[in-house]
Amino acid sequence: MTEQIKAQVTAGMRGASWDARLMTRPYQMVPYALGTADGQRTLGFLFTATGKEKTVVSVMHPREMAITHYLVPFILDAGCACWVQGPRSIGNDLRLEHEIALFDVAAGMAHLRELGFERIVLLGNSGGASLYTFYNQQALTPASQRIARTPGGRPTNLAELQMPTVDGMILVSPHPGQGKLLMAGLDPSVVDENDPMQTDASLDPFCAANGFDAASGRGSYAPDFVARYRAAQEERVRRIDEHARQLLHIKQDARQRIKAGGGTDLDRRVAAHAPIFHVWRTDADLRSWDITLDPSDRKTGSLWGEDPFVSNWGSVGFARVVTPESWLSTWSGLTSNASLDKTIGAVHQPTLLLEYTGDQCTFPADIESVYEQIGSTEKRHIRVRGNHHGMALSRDEEPGQRIAGAHIVEWLRELMV
Repeated sequence: MTEQIKAQVTAGMRGASWDARLMTRPYQMVPYALGTADGQRTLGFLFTATGKEKTVVSVMHPREMAITHYLVPFILDAGCACWVQGPRSIGNDLRLEHEIALFDVAAGMAHLRELGFERIVLLGNSGGASLYTFYNQQALTPASQRIARTPGGRPTNLAELQMPTVDGMILVSPHPGQGKLLMAGLDPSVVDENDPMQTDASLDPFCAANGFDAASGRGSYAPDFVARYRAAQEERVRRIDEHARQLLHIKQDARQRIKAGGGTDLDRRVAAHAPIFHVWRTDADLRSWDITLDPSDRKTGSLWGEDPFVSNWGSVGFARVVTPESWLSTWSGLTSNASLDKTIGAVHQPTLLLEYTGDQCTFPADIESVYEQIGSTEKRHIRVRGNHHGMALSRDEEPGQRIAGAHIVEWLRELMV
């Protein structure tokens, strides 16, 4: 490994990246550029300590490259190799369709089997959980019965895809899926998707009349408001779903006219056009600002910060810019196939579920539901103090990353016996 690459790999010491002080054992990291069955490319890195490992733990996220993931050192300590893989479009989820992302996962799984690993364990952290449980579900489904089309209508070709099965599952701070996560945080007081300033005051989560105290940055929401709010969140998703379908319908109509031989120049432009739209105000989960709702060790605020007027109204956030296809496949809490409530029941392999008790993204009721739906009879649920990335909740305590890592080491060693 060159010093430049090693410096890049060991530089991260915060958030989801490992603490370089824990990576004390000698290791090798080999990069692989893999071709997918649909002609695209995906990049992966294989970490080994001895080169004789028979079990490999695979880490992947549908939008990010987690090469410095904080759990890599612990996986090596357990006597396993670690495969860290990136999606085909790292850092860009504009066109992310989870059905197509399964081709990237399959390329990685096939590569690991070709390398001779006897056991593959999938480690799904945060959004990686919904990707991996979706892959597992489809891999275990007879090819002819796999999902044939994306929610946007695109053929998936999953029936022809070789999808190697896996032997175990680790879920670390898994949220219910990209779409479910977004629907819980969607601000339903948006009146017009084309004008984010228009607000229905009766649904505004940051309005004093509804229970928000701007001075403290905290909310205290009444049960009837919570019920109306959640129903309105779902209704907003339905409206955006319909908008996405209408954009695709317009494009498909133009293609049909061209195919029939009667297309105009405008039809050809419409058929070639890839529409993109904004989704504003997506950081408004009531549980973030009123921590008496589904209480835990978390602090007030969301993954994006403590000030909702910055995170909810600003430019940075989940699903800010999407295509109709990516919205329906990834970000819609109603149409996405990659929601854990649709996929987790297919997990029959030994499973470890790690919950961080101060998580500002995944809440106790979410974790309880996930655990109950896991199909395996060999499942374990462990709670660890820490935030969504396992960082310490106070200065005088050990980071949750290390405690979670120790539990993973123990569980992996038991699996390999």
